[in-house]
Amino acid sequence: MKLQKMTGVLILVLLYAALNGARQVTPPVPPQGPKASEGIFTNPLLETGPDPWVVWWKGFYYYSNSSGTNLALRKTPDITDVRHAQNKAVWIPEPGHPWSNHLWAPELHRWGNMWYIYFAADAGDNASHRIYVVENDSDDPIEGTWTFKGKISDSSDKWAIDPTTFELRGQHYLVWSGWKGDNDGEQNLYIAHMSNPWSIDSPRTLISKPTYPWEVHGNLPGRHVSVNEGPEFISHGNKMFIAFSASGCWTDFYTLGVLEASIDADPLNAKNWTKVNQPFLSTDPNSPAFGPGHNGFFKSPDGQEDWIIYHANPAPGEGCKNSRSPRIQRFTWDELGRPHFGKPVPLNQPLTKPAQ
Repeated sequence: MKLQKMTGVLILVLLYAALNGARQVTPPVPPQGPKASEGIFTNPLLETGPDPWVVWWKGFYYYSNSSGTNLALRKTPDITDVRHAQNKAVWIPEPGHPWSNHLWAPELHRWGNMWYIYFAADAGDNASHRIYVVENDSDDPIEGTWTFKGKISDSSDKWAIDPTTFELRGQHYLVWSGWKGDNDGEQNLYIAHMSNPWSIDSPRTLISKPTYPWEVHGNLPGRHVSVNEGPEFISHGNKMFIAFSASGCWTDFYTLGVLEASIDADPLNAKNWTKVNQPFLSTDPNSPAFGPGHNGFFKSPDGQEDWIIYHANPAPGEGCKNSRSPRIQRFTWDELGRPHFGKPVPLNQPLTKPAQ
């Protein structure tokens, strides 16, 4: 009997130990919450992407940048994950035309129920750069067929790049960077009224030329070029602004400047525009961001946050090459109602994604 009792106790002890050990090895798994990294991103968005542009449409961001050879779009619900976006070359020019080479700074714009991509291109030499536009009637601009609509020019038909368009009080305007005459040496900003998405029906108006010291860095072998380019429109409160890039992109002095005017003013009247006398986003070796510029603006998915997208080089002396990478950061507005971009956010610094 004693042996039987001892055996029974031993069995109970072993069974308890086994059960207790099992609990220690395989504890209950708690419910899984969202990962801390799901709402975080870091710059750059891509390793290369000069002249970046972003527009939001029906739950998706559409991104583009200069490729030189075609017009391509990336589609994604998360702009911070653009490297995994659907990527498609939506229009490739046929060779042998004045618009077949050096396609720069494409911008996607919605006008009525149609899509348009405005871009600059040339016949193989920079002096022939002009502005062109293609059209698509698909609700999703990465689908459908893009049709070439032609060149957009005022009557002077001078060198022109970096087109952007905006609507104000039901009227449409085109802003671009151009030469005064037929020779390089200075790039200015011009504006004109548009009668339809592919036509200008007013003379061009000069609204900015490089004048401040931070705008005129542009030495090249045997010559000098002062630059205002990459204009982008944004409005806030009772003001409207055109952000632009100043100094040569081949220098580390490439930077963002700002023109401002009353939201009620006539944008075709040059006297209504005032240039702020300081740059708004400049080189910061600590980021590292060299030559930040050629920006665009966009809203967070919830429509409440203002964001800027721009390109910059990760090292000095890299100029206008493919090392320019697209970066984004949220910005605010100062007490004067002007945009406050701050410094370029350091690469690989964790940032909160645009609000959903």
